Amino acid sequence: MKRTALLLCGLSLVSACSLTRKPPPPPPAAPKIVAAPQPVLPKPTATHQFQVDPNVEVVGYLQKTVIGKEDTLPDIARRFDVGYEEMLLANPGVDPWLPGVGREVVVPTQFVLPAAPHEGVVVNVAAMRIFYFPPHKKGEPQVVYTHPIGIGKVGWQTPEGTTKIVARQKDPVWTPPKSVRAEHAQDGDVLPAKIPAGPDNPLGAYEFRLGWPGYLIHGTNKPYGVGMRSSHGCMRLYPEDIAVFFDLVPIGTKVTVVNQPYLFGWRDGILYLQAYAVLEDDKRDAVGDRKALLGRLLKPHLGKRIAAHDKEIDWPRVAEVVRKPRAVPVAVTTGAPGLGEALAGARLVDNTIPTGSNWDGTSGLLVDEKTFRELLDGRSPPQPSSPPQPSSPLQPGSPPQPGSPPAHASAGGPRAQ
Repeated sequence: MKRTALLLCGLSLVSACSLTRKPPPPPPAAPKIVAAPQPVLPKPTATHQFQVDPNVEVVGYLQKTVIGKEDTLPDIARRFDVGYEEMLLANPGVDPWLPGVGREVVVPTQFVLPAAPHEGVVVNVAAMRIFYFPPHKKGEPQVVYTHPIGIGKVGWQTPEGTTKIVARQKDPVWTPPKSVRAEHAQDGDVLPAKIPAGPDNPLGAYEFRLGWPGYLIHGTNKPYGVGMRSSHGCMRLYPEDIAVFFDLVPIGTKVTVVNQPYLFGWRDGILYLQAYAVLEDDKRDAVGDRKALLGRLLKPHLGKRIAAHDKEIDWPRVAEVVRKPRAVPVAVTTGAPGLGEALAGARLVDNTIPTGSNWDGTSGLLVDEKTFRELLDGRSPPQPSSPPQPSSPLQPGSPPQPGSPPAHASAGGPRAQ
């Protein structure tokens, strides 16, 4: 009995000790994994106005941005004030409607200026781009404005040559010529004799009339057609761009229209080549004429260096740039960094409306893919360019003579839409 009591007493002491002992500390919590903050990309700046330094023929800079949710290449083009074909050339293999969220795409906002007098309005139909060089006093810097344009589709080519702006009109009325009405009638679309100003007017809100009867520079009610062959010969701008041009470009301004798929220009002692797809109805597109065409476009930019051009120019690179046009200026001086380095060094910017843009980002939004595809019906894809033979130097030829008013121009009304 005594032994049992001692045992119970011992158990009581053990129990009491266990109640007063501190419990072991809990195991340390697993460390939280915090995702690294996304880098804040710089906001883009509008790339439609540049100061042109003497002896420099390349303006702007190359950019890249990241595709956002529901973004398409036409969305990016409108946002950054570039054209549809420019975006396609700069991003080969990228689906324009499903480019992929998070994908980096090139925004081609660097330009070699056309080989034409830097005065008034200069249009390069091959690049589908317009340039305006306003008057400036001696000693003042020259400025250039540039925007993408839509041009005449196959069978309705935009004319080349020199003319001038003879009139301008806000809220124009469109009188479709018989040829355009007949074309629409074949598709079951009967156009009225006149279309008043408003959202259904293909001229948009502003027009410039040219010395060529029937041809205009105008806005559009279909901004998704800018940057492609979408008109009946007229040159159409995004609504926001033509609105600025309307107040900027006076009546009487000289207009020069050229067709230069290969643009050569100097910057910092380096020669650059910017190549676009040759228009499929360009009569100079025969393989035998390609060397002469390149030579004519190259000649103004070599000047006194032409005797040594074979040593200065990386001809294999010229051939590659022409064979695979990317709408991006590429250095073709021997030893200079090439396309890969240019793309790698492009400025990565936020996918937002650039500061200083003419567009507010909300008005005149683009359309769905179905409507866009309807616009493309009947449009032939641009033809790939054939490369020159790098082993044979290009022989400069005589530049084409400026054209007089086109033979197929019609006084029956502007060829819009």
